[in-house]
Amino acid sequence: MNDKNSHPFIDLAVSILIPSVILMKLSGPEQLGATRALLLALAFPICWGLYELISHRKKNWIALIGVISVLMTGGIGLLKIDASWLAVKEAAVPTVIGVGVLVAHKLGYPVIRKLLFNPSILDVKRIETELDKRGTRQVFESRLDSANYLFAGTFAFSAVMNYVLAKWLVKSESGTTAFNEELGRMTLLSYPMIAIPSTIMMLGIFYLLWRVIRKETGLTLDEIMVAGKE
Repeated sequence: MNDKNSHPFIDLAVSILIPSVILMKLSGPEQLGATRALLLALAFPICWGLYELISHRKKNWIALIGVISVLMTGGIGLLKIDASWLAVKEAAVPTVIGVGVLVAHKLGYPVIRKLLFNPSILDVKRIETELDKRGTRQVFESRLDSANYLFAGTFAFSAVMNYVLAKWLVKSESGTTAFNEELGRMTLLSYPMIAIPSTIMMLGIFYLLWRVIRKETGLTLDEIMVAGKE
C-alpha cells in the first residue's frame, strides 16, 4: 500500500539528520551558541510534527507524541534541568506508548489490528471467511493477541535502549555546548540503534501474522494483500 501522506526520507532528514548536524556543528560560541543552536534544531522536528498534525484530517497520535517529546527535550536543555532527566524522558515516552497499547488491548481495541490487520492492507473479509469455513477463527484471534503483546514489546525495547543511549552519551550539564553536541550524537545514533531494529521487529511481527494467516486459511500472500488488486 502506498501512503500518499508518508514521507519517510523527509521525516528522517527533518527529525534526525538536520537537528543532529545543527547540534553537533553549530552549538559553539563562535557559531550560534548553545541556546540558539538548540532552538534551531528543535524547530525542525516541531514544525514538521505540527505540519503532520495539520495536514492529516484525522488525528495523528504519532506526530503529536513526537512534538511533545521534542518539547520536553527542549525544556530540559533550555531550562538547564539536570541532564539525568533526559534519560528518564527518553525511556518514559516509549514506555507510555507501550502501556497504552496494552491498556487498549485490554479494553478491546488491539492496536495491531488497526496497524496490520486492517482492510487497507489485507483482504480482511476474505481472510475471515476462510477462517470461519475452517473453524480456526478462535486460533487466529489468539495469535493476533500474541502479536499485540509482541508489538508492545517493541516499545519496551525502545524504552530500554533510549535510556541506555542517553545515559551513555549525554553526560554534560544541560544548556551547554557539550550537552548540545552529545544530544546531537544521541539523536543521530538513535536511528541505527533503535529505529531500525524496531522497524525490523515490526516486519517480523507482520511476517509471523502472515504465516498464521497462511496456516489457518490456506491463502497465499498475493491472495490476502490488498495492494495491486484495485
